[in-house]
Amino acid sequence: MIYKLFPRLKVQPLSEDVRSRDAFVYLDRGMQVVGWVPPKNKILQRFYAIWTVLLVGLVFCWSPMGFSFTYAREMSTFTAGEFLTSIQIGLNTYGNTLKSSYTFWGTKRYKLAKELLDRMDKRCTTEEEQAGIRRSVARWNLCYMIYQISYSVYTTSTFVVATVNGHLPWRFYNPLIDSTKNVLFFWIAALMEYFLMSMTVLADQCADVYPIAYMGVMRTHMNFLKQRITRLRTNPELSEDENYQELVKCIKDHQIIMEYVEIMRPVISATIFVQFLLIGVVLGLSMINILFFSDFWACVANVMFVGCVLMETFPFCYLSNIIMDDAAELSDCLFQSNWIDANRRYKTAVISFMHRIQQPIIIIAGGVFIICLQTNITVAKLAFSVITVVKQMDFAKKFG
Repeated sequence: MIYKLFPRLKVQPLSEDVRSRDAFVYLDRGMQVVGWVPPKNKILQRFYAIWTVLLVGLVFCWSPMGFSFTYAREMSTFTAGEFLTSIQIGLNTYGNTLKSSYTFWGTKRYKLAKELLDRMDKRCTTEEEQAGIRRSVARWNLCYMIYQISYSVYTTSTFVVATVNGHLPWRFYNPLIDSTKNVLFFWIAALMEYFLMSMTVLADQCADVYPIAYMGVMRTHMNFLKQRITRLRTNPELSEDENYQELVKCIKDHQIIMEYVEIMRPVISATIFVQFLLIGVVLGLSMINILFFSDFWACVANVMFVGCVLMETFPFCYLSNIIMDDAAELSDCLFQSNWIDANRRYKTAVISFMHRIQQPIIIIAGGVFIICLQTNITVAKLAFSVITVVKQMDFAKKFG
């Protein structure tokens, strides 16, 4: 049933036409919903421009401003648990505004990256490589859906828990509706908050998934390149000139991969940098809320939130470690290939390629942090510092 609704979650047979860019089918749809990717129809683009202005205004402007106005006007009405729930989301929303802005700014780069993927696909002529592309497409579309489900469960659970307990889930400042007037107005205000937060979370989700999906597909082609390098000069039917041409093709493949990385590097660097700055504080506030101020169902919603925050950095940091290892293995594959008894021209090309291929694939977040698991763990440790400070201030007893 699920494969009928979302066919790209399933590995397609070789008879189906599949390209690497199909790994972003559901990601592109998510970006379309939040107003970042216009439709191809020129008539629809005019109406879509209105939707883009509306959603960009809500996500980039009103979401952070709504929290700020609420804190300025209604701080004294918050309980400790409500304030922590609001502030942990508020801080993440401020960061999401920056992340989403960088992601929106990078939409032209995504088009260029897809064009490079199309060029890489032309080199995938064997059934093994075609099957690998299909597995990659299914894997990264599934990754998007996992994020979609996880983030939606958090948003919905927070909404349900708050409304059942008789208060607004995030307490955005709403000048249009007075939620205290009657039950109808309360539910209208709650649903307005739910819509606004759903769009904000979807924008955050797209900003979190695109680095994983785009670099994950690139890693698939890097593995194909390793296999091609390993096969160099192993086919006895090829002449020395033909072997040389195969080596040249591998060099061009590597150039395309490095060009792809350079296209994606600025956007990913800015996005992950913002998240690194926030993750420790946000996790710390969430843990304080869970330990001292949450009832059972509020605790469940906060645990969901903690899981979503960890998903914002950990998977891509893990993938970055793998890509760094794969890049290092490329030079090993070239050195161990069958080049010892090749002619002088072939050896000269191998030496030149060896110098280029030793260039590591490292993305530095904001020019400060190397994106890797060690950095992710280091910034996440700040959460324990936040908890320690709160315990020393005896915050729980004062406001519990």
